[in-house]
Amino acid sequence: MRLYSGLSTHFCRDAAHNQIAEKLKTAFFREYRYEPPPSEVNAWRNSLRAVAQVFEEGGLDDHGVILEYRLPLTSKRLDCLVCGRDGTGSERAVIIELKQWERCGEAVGERLVMTRVGGAEREVLHPAAGRSVQALSRGHPHGLL
Repeated sequence: MRLYSGLSTHFCRDAAHNQIAEKLKTAFFREYRYEPPPSEVNAWRNSLRAVAQVFEEGGLDDHGVILEYRLPLTSKRLDCLVCGRDGTGSERAVIIELKQWERCGEAVGERLVMTRVGGAEREVLHPAAGRSVQALSRGHPHGLL
């Protein structure tokens, strides 16, 4: 299940016209039968506008974009999955985990970062580490591909 999918050009257009958060909100309600929290809608609006700018600056105009992809047999969702071909023509997929942390620093533990969560500085699993484990746990040596 996914809340949004389309070409990177359409994604960039939707983000530029401030439609992406509304499309996700509508799809979320259709799928889960309740409204997403306002904080999640705001996070979509802010983060995905920034992702669209990166796509535009990087010339990613022929890629597939999937937002809020729920991993099969779990309740876990990937924020953004970008699919396309690399410079050699090989198929690739990249997972983008979005965070709205004001700052992030080194932590003592392996695959951890220090950030402010729940009103206090805490060590949390690095976003890339957590999603990589989720993707690889699906049983394919290259994650979701």
